[in-house]
Amino acid sequence: MLRSIEEINKKIESGDANIFTAEEFKQLVKDDDAPSFDEVDVVTTGTCGVMSGTAAVFNLIAAEPGRFIRAKNIYLNGVPGNVGPCPNEWLGSVDLILHGTSKSPENPDYGGGFLLKDLIDGKDIDIKVETLNGEIIESTTNLDEMGRAQIFGTRMAFKNYTAFTNPSKEEVSSIFSAIPLEGNLSGLTFSGCGDLNPLQNDPVHNVIKEGRSILLNGAKGLVIGDGTRSSPEKPNLMLTADIKNMEPGYLGGFKTGQGAEVFDTVAIPIPVLNEEIYNNLLIKNEEIPLTVSDIKGRHMPLCETDYGAMWDNHQSRPKYDREKCKNCSDCIIEKICPTNAFANERLDLTRCFGCGICVHYCRNNSFEMDTGSVKLEINGKTEEIPIICRQSDILRANKLSTKLKKMIIKEEFKV
Repeated sequence: MLRSIEEINKKIESGDANIFTAEEFKQLVKDDDAPSFDEVDVVTTGTCGVMSGTAAVFNLIAAEPGRFIRAKNIYLNGVPGNVGPCPNEWLGSVDLILHGTSKSPENPDYGGGFLLKDLIDGKDIDIKVETLNGEIIESTTNLDEMGRAQIFGTRMAFKNYTAFTNPSKEEVSSIFSAIPLEGNLSGLTFSGCGDLNPLQNDPVHNVIKEGRSILLNGAKGLVIGDGTRSSPEKPNLMLTADIKNMEPGYLGGFKTGQGAEVFDTVAIPIPVLNEEIYNNLLIKNEEIPLTVSDIKGRHMPLCETDYGAMWDNHQSRPKYDREKCKNCSDCIIEKICPTNAFANERLDLTRCFGCGICVHYCRNNSFEMDTGSVKLEINGKTEEIPIICRQSDILRANKLSTKLKKMIIKEEFKV
């Protein structure tokens, strides 16, 4: 049985369409109460996580026209950008590309992701330009003053991720852990939103194709095509959207053992056009395999688990008990919280990522959240390893997929 996009859009216009978020649909599947193919028109999927392929293109005014011929180097809040491609001679403006993984030389814990969040939050940022003739020009700007600000994600919304643990004796610093990962299989870190993930629900790109409309960090955007390093076995997407339309809660910086990274949130609608698309939507976390590898490299797999062990029945946000807090002068959580969500004895849940680091590393057990543990067969031995760091956030993923559902119902987003 087939239906067309036009038929679904007519049902949306008349108010007769059956639209579910991925979370709503999966819960019905788990309860053995899944609606039939005829009863589902659209499912809105979502994912949120560290996405190192994030880059931004800006055009900004650094000085009045005639002040300098062109920029040689540029820094935004100390984070280096790549000048160009346009020279903009004598115009006082600079085109630049900012990598989400770029870091301030003075503060490696502040990078492109934190800078992008500051811009979307409406903050002024410092500009430092080194001109071709060696002059230093300093000024400030903000997102409203920029001529153009666009994210181009070269590798986003992975279908497949890898979990990591450390079988060696020494701790290992990695982008795949918020802090250096301790040895002797003492903890596991992972990424991926499991059965909420867009490509997990459309693994062969039946509908997620070039030109498909999406939400990226709350802004309407587009699928440009397959991302870099994408393959049929491990697909990912190249995405774009206007930063000026993004919402600050969906994007930000994320500190890792190798310095600051960037996280993004993506929501994509899946119109249910045929039985194959419908059947792909039935997948549950427990049916999605997840390879566990040595933290020293994805080329060193140790065993396999699934996303049910990562997410099912675990909590998404910690609770902070102020009475247990001893107000340590060198608070370890203030230092290592990946999104800077804890400061001055206060947990800012708008910044919190639900990673779980605070629960496992607070000296006074001031934070409580069940992140779970997983039993793994490694080198012929059963090991129970606690999940200590989640680099994806199902709360943000579900929030954006819910926003997308509401926009479709209100005809603010065309499927």
